Amino acid sequence: MLARTGALGDLDRLTHQLAHAAPASADALIPADAWRDDEALYVQFDLPGMDPADLDLTVERGMLTLTAHRPSPIPEGAQPVLTERLTGRFTRRLTLSDALDTDAVDARYDNGVLTLRIPLAAHAKPRRIAINGGRRQLTA
Repeated sequence: MLARTGALGDLDRLTHQLAHAAPASADALIPADAWRDDEALYVQFDLPGMDPADLDLTVERGMLTLTAHRPSPIPEGAQPVLTERLTGRFTRRLTLSDALDTDAVDARYDNGVLTLRIPLAAHAKPRRIAINGGRRQLTA
């Protein structure tokens, strides 16, 4: 059982609740990291405790939309004692460049992290350009 007793415990609890007030799930941001190399853009989203069946990922007109749903683990009729983990529906949108091949997105969910690999479009990949020509001709 979790318990905080006495006036100082009550003050501590109230201060903690005010300082760490969790946003409503609709306003909650899914934390993400992104990086790229010469082949692709990678994006990772933290989604601990989510069932992959409760994740929805779409790309439409350059907009990547991730929607996730985490139901409350507290059974109906039970009295919550502590509720700090966000539940409900969460959405994160990212605008993607046209330099990405959104038809070839690879998505994997492992250990609470959703990792996307979005390849660069062929026209956006770095490429070496051949230089033609020979020796410089001197004119007399």
